[in-house]
Amino acid sequence: MASKSTLAYGARAARHPNPVAKRLFNIAEAKKSNIVVSADLTRTEELLHLADTLGPYIAVFKTHIDIVSDFSNATVVGLKELAEKHNFMIFEDRKFVDIGNTVQMQYHGGALRISEWAHIVNASGLAGDGIVQALTQTGTSDTFAYKGQRALLMLAEMTTKGSLATGSYTMNCIESAKKHNDFVIGFVANQALTHVETSQPSSDEEDFVIFTTGVNRATKGDPLGQQYQTPGIAIAGGSDFIISGRGIYATPDPIGTAQLYQREGWEAYQARVTNGS
Repeated sequence: MASKSTLAYGARAARHPNPVAKRLFNIAEAKKSNIVVSADLTRTEELLHLADTLGPYIAVFKTHIDIVSDFSNATVVGLKELAEKHNFMIFEDRKFVDIGNTVQMQYHGGALRISEWAHIVNASGLAGDGIVQALTQTGTSDTFAYKGQRALLMLAEMTTKGSLATGSYTMNCIESAKKHNDFVIGFVANQALTHVETSQPSSDEEDFVIFTTGVNRATKGDPLGQQYQTPGIAIAGGSDFIISGRGIYATPDPIGTAQLYQREGWEAYQARVTNGS
């Protein structure tokens, strides 16, 4: 698979055909940040407080909305207002995996109203191409109120020890993304996926975004099998946006830590662009 990771975000924004990817790169360029904070919090007040506190330093705010025990309209309104206030995008880490019809209803409608507030969602490739087709059908429909403002990432790899998201699974995720590139803007992956061979050739216009989870400066793992890498290693490996949760907000100084990750991630990105030019 082709990679445009040695190009500057601004250059990628200028040439990218997808408006969500274009906006994402422009936010990164404007804020000099490729940081995604993963907010695994269970109360709306905590979630919104973190978004407001770290919003100035991040490009994307990532949620697991189904763990928010008091989810309500106030959660939706608050997230949307803070995304506007601090110029970040919202990524709901839903990992959709079901038949297409069910996934369409989970995404657009349902109790969590995901399509109303999440600019980006993700899906597992385990259910096959039908799930990607279904989400693309919803997201690109002329009757969809947020057409051109929503996008999908494929969960191509995971950072957990013993993950089965490898080999042919990863390849099939890429195949689906290429097929539905009007809605799929990239992947959740541990690295650039240039080493993965697919049946569909890469075009000069192809520019999929890589989001990498498990970024932590202070530790290499946790007791439940999570494996971490540093911001510099992740960016050098081809990641475009690096995701960190507890490594930032569970520290004594979340703002100072977020600024440190922001600086290290940005410097690693600048070095990658310089070395690749």
